[in-house]
Amino acid sequence: MATATPVHVTPERIMQMAWGYIPPLVLEAAIRHHVFDVLDGGPKTIPEVEKATGASARGLTAIMNALVGLEFLSKDKQGRYALTPESAAFLVSTKPSFQGGLIKHCSEQLIPRWLHINEVVATGNPVTPVNVEKSGGEFFHAFVLDIFPMSYPAAQTLAAVMNYGSSGAPVKVLDLAAGSGVWGIAQAQSSKRVHVTAVDWPEVIDVTKKTSARFGFADRFSFVEGDLLTADFGSGYGLATLGHILHSEGEARSRELLAKTFKALASGGTIAVQEFLVNQERTGPMNGLFFAVNMLVNTTNGNTWSFEEIGAWLEEAGFTNPRLLESPGPSPLILATKP
Repeated sequence: MATATPVHVTPERIMQMAWGYIPPLVLEAAIRHHVFDVLDGGPKTIPEVEKATGASARGLTAIMNALVGLEFLSKDKQGRYALTPESAAFLVSTKPSFQGGLIKHCSEQLIPRWLHINEVVATGNPVTPVNVEKSGGEFFHAFVLDIFPMSYPAAQTLAAVMNYGSSGAPVKVLDLAAGSGVWGIAQAQSSKRVHVTAVDWPEVIDVTKKTSARFGFADRFSFVEGDLLTADFGSGYGLATLGHILHSEGEARSRELLAKTFKALASGGTIAVQEFLVNQERTGPMNGLFFAVNMLVNTTNGNTWSFEEIGAWLEEAGFTNPRLLESPGPSPLILATKP
């Protein structure tokens, strides 16, 4: 009679998790010391990188060897380090595709909050929430520009789908929780018909003003300062964007915000939502599950949701045809229409 072969398990994954904080911190150190920027000019030895960056040879050797192991760098037999296709595309700070902005905030803004997770799990409350103006304004003032590249490709995809063109009546776009202004900027770039109203906290609107002006759109942006649920949006918009905001608002405020946005749109207008989505069973994707814990650590009621949940809220607010738009980024866009 055949016997079942016992499953051999090892603690390898647990040991990897124990050191799981190391990769983002090593990446941050490399970004802050311009390692990827320097190597974008071609392969270099440790002494050459030391001379170019001013960092220590000992420090560079340790982190660059770790980055080879993580496959963000390669190393040849002559001891020259080079970028991989992934790091060349996304970790060189001078490129529009740079995705290291989030990483730059790990050691000083993100990880210190996570160190309180035992207390947060016990109480269900963050030590210092970032979704309230007093603490959040300062947090996001330093944060929103660095995450511009994360949303910009998706914002461009949305602009291409909206396709307002160069002729016709003006189109009003409402950019809610505007941050850097990335969603409105992409629409303004795509069509001269577009005028954007950006809404955010005063500390963040200051960044929106500077960024929209840097892109040459100072005369095509208007600004509204204040909390999303009390600020006066106005009305008659053809498009409203909510880029990565519902997750920090919580369910009750999100549903109220969607209803308020519905009233601000003109008939036939579109709402576009980007979020870190999870599936209905909440078993994946990991990015959405991780971000739900991030919302536990950083907000009073924040969470991540499925397309089906957000779609139901949109229909409750009066929208029709909730649908997904595949776009570059962590999750698809959710679109819906005001009848």
